[in-house]
Amino acid sequence: MSTQKPKTILSDNERLKKSSNFLRGTIAQDLEDNITGGFKGDNFQLIRFHGMYQQDDRDLRAERTCQKLEPLINMMLRCRLPGGVITTQQWLGIDAFATEHTLYGSIRLTTRQTFQFHGVLKPKLKSMHQLLHRLGLDSIATAGDVNRNVLCTSNPVESVLHQQAWEYAKKISEHFLPKTRAYAEIWLDGEKTETTDQEHILGATYLPRKFKTTVVVPPLNDVDLHANDLNFVAISNKGQLVGFNVLVGGGLAMTHGDKSTYPRKASELGYIALVDTLKIAEAVVTTQRDLGNRSNRKNAKTKYTLERVGVGLFQKEVEIRAGVKFAPIRPYDFTERGDRFGWVQGIDNQWHLTLFIENGRILDYTNRKLKTGMREIARIHQGDFRITANQNLIIAGVDKKNKAMIESLARQHGLINDNITLQRKASMACVAFPTCPLAMAEAERFLPQFVTKVEKIMSNHGLGDKQIILRVTGCPNGCGRAMLAEIGLVGKTIGRYNLYLGGDSIGTRIPRMYRENITEEEILSIIDETTGRWACERQPQESYGDYVVRAGIISPVVDSARDFYD
Repeated sequence: MSTQKPKTILSDNERLKKSSNFLRGTIAQDLEDNITGGFKGDNFQLIRFHGMYQQDDRDLRAERTCQKLEPLINMMLRCRLPGGVITTQQWLGIDAFATEHTLYGSIRLTTRQTFQFHGVLKPKLKSMHQLLHRLGLDSIATAGDVNRNVLCTSNPVESVLHQQAWEYAKKISEHFLPKTRAYAEIWLDGEKTETTDQEHILGATYLPRKFKTTVVVPPLNDVDLHANDLNFVAISNKGQLVGFNVLVGGGLAMTHGDKSTYPRKASELGYIALVDTLKIAEAVVTTQRDLGNRSNRKNAKTKYTLERVGVGLFQKEVEIRAGVKFAPIRPYDFTERGDRFGWVQGIDNQWHLTLFIENGRILDYTNRKLKTGMREIARIHQGDFRITANQNLIIAGVDKKNKAMIESLARQHGLINDNITLQRKASMACVAFPTCPLAMAEAERFLPQFVTKVEKIMSNHGLGDKQIILRVTGCPNGCGRAMLAEIGLVGKTIGRYNLYLGGDSIGTRIPRMYRENITEEEILSIIDETTGRWACERQPQESYGDYVVRAGIISPVVDSARDFYD
């Protein structure tokens, strides 16, 4: 291919990966250092390839500084869980660890369809990884410059099709795992695994930046495919999976004040048969591996590679590497996103109960014993659990005879609340303070009361039975997917956000900034004014996002996002 990567100095992360001895670094030595609760030098970054981020409790920083103490350093671990499927025995194991060995005691469901432990101190890290291993789990490739946890539509109705799609999500996840014994050596005391030290598909220095993959089953866009680098859109015939439409180059992260960064929708490359899935996946990943920007990490994601070399050239390179030519895109349509709450019956005659978990935080609160409730359900449930990409949880595969017992436990522990509004169910936030080091403003702790205020506004305008896709992120890194919301708040500093309007209800349009660096009071005033107009002027079935675009309140962003800042 004639298009070349920028001929400039490589970023220091490239040096770090190359000299890491296949991701070992000196992590093992740091584990023996009792002077600090953290990891030093390159190891601070290398532990990410093992699924962990070093954090500290930012609420306690000032107090500990006054006491001349090191910040309360702890680790966040993210599990690898393709498609979000977890057994009840695995759940009971992670519940026990969260209760006994983490600072916060919670299980955090994430927008990447898995769970996180927050607040694990360094002396507990080995036992945590060894527990995961005993449960048949691991945290390999859930962070760092690798293919992250693979998402799959949590569709409890089309049970056969979901099962087939999930199998491909697992295959893709396993195909791209880094081939190094570092994980086993450091965390499992050298226990034998199938991995060996070799460069494998990702290369000696892995990918230029993180890479995200989904398998999505229309008409439900619950995974927000346009937030991801590589997407396989399931095409079925008579309820059976026959192939995939392939979309590449989505991503939402940006940097405040840097107009060379922006969100971007994924581009359609074409249709492939099932037999070609892994070949195409590998060709896309290796094309990004070889052509991605390794000098400027802010422009290293696949979306920028496509903008630089062009979608057509990128597609041709993928076809050459895979030895497969894309067929024209097959017809597909998304009609909804989010999760289908309550009981639904699958075509296998099993029942599935989707629970709303606000911000994905499973913990025992004063009047809602969510964690205890999930533990009690896990002890008797014969099926599995499925974590959704919207931080919720499905109790899947329930026999009709067990429905009443499962529902009774869920209601008893506050896992079902009939008074939860559609608006609250359509709202989502990232973790942000106090643990995320990137957070500029509150998100998870801010959202519940903010939604209450939005609910009041909606009710005042006669919109209490409607919803607006509302998302809050503490920084512009994109974890809460605010750049695919109808109303998106992106943290700028404590108590202030950039306000974005005009995404659509099915997640196929990027919103545009309406006001910059404004307070909660100002945001609520704008929501009051615009929802009031929506209530009076909307067309039949017109969503809020579609209305603000049609009414000229905000102009739409084109697919490439080149005019995002115009």
